[in-house]
Amino acid sequence: MLQELLGAIAAAGAVGVVYLTAAARVVRQYERGVVFRLGRVVAPVRSPGFNMIIPVIDRLRKVNMQIVTMPVPAQEGITHDNVTVRVDAVVYFKVVDASAAIVNVEDYRFAVSQMAQTSLRSIIGKSDLDDLLSNREKLNQGLELMIDSPAVGWGVQIDRVEIKDVSLPDAMKRSMARQAEADRERRARIINADAEFQASRKLAEAAQQMADTPSALQLRLLQTVMAVAAEKNSTLVLPIPVELLRFLERGQQPTAIGDAGPHHD
Repeated sequence: MLQELLGAIAAAGAVGVVYLTAAARVVRQYERGVVFRLGRVVAPVRSPGFNMIIPVIDRLRKVNMQIVTMPVPAQEGITHDNVTVRVDAVVYFKVVDASAAIVNVEDYRFAVSQMAQTSLRSIIGKSDLDDLLSNREKLNQGLELMIDSPAVGWGVQIDRVEIKDVSLPDAMKRSMARQAEADRERRARIINADAEFQASRKLAEAAQQMADTPSALQLRLLQTVMAVAAEKNSTLVLPIPVELLRFLERGQQPTAIGDAGPHHD
């Protein structure tokens, strides 16, 4: 009788161990567990840690709640200003409702990927080339809104969308390079012309100053002579301005008049 009792206890213990093994489930910290009991979702969603289910009747599906980084394959399209480009992007999203991600959509990763590709092609067709190259932040926000609208019903939240690269045809690259070169040449000519204009104004002011003060012209001439002499050349070229000759001529006029007066007497 004692042996039968011990055998029954051992059998019950074995059955309990088998049941515990079949019913025990461990949900990691970054996961949530959705339990289906006879095909129906059982609330609430199982939290991280040790969980028990009813073997055979219940089925536990784990959903990863981490942020997913999904690259969007390069999409080729024609921009609003008729330029063919290839644009690729990356989408950052995470599951915020584990039950909706399992029940409302067959494969939420594939659904987000397809929606991102479709939205990217739509953005390419609505944008100009300059916007794709220099105004990406605004396009990223528009792309994020287009993907996030249907993803809300899938229990998915779009954190951020970034346009990674814009590939242009070689002919377009050469045209843009020529345009940039022409623009730089234009700016260089404008800067050079402005410098010439400012220099001419300063020279005109200097000429006016020298005309008002003739001695300044002589001092300037002496400075030029000293600068040339400092080079220790064997030949010294001394330019004589016409204004200097006129200054000397005006200085001799009183003497000539004084000599002519006594002669008439």
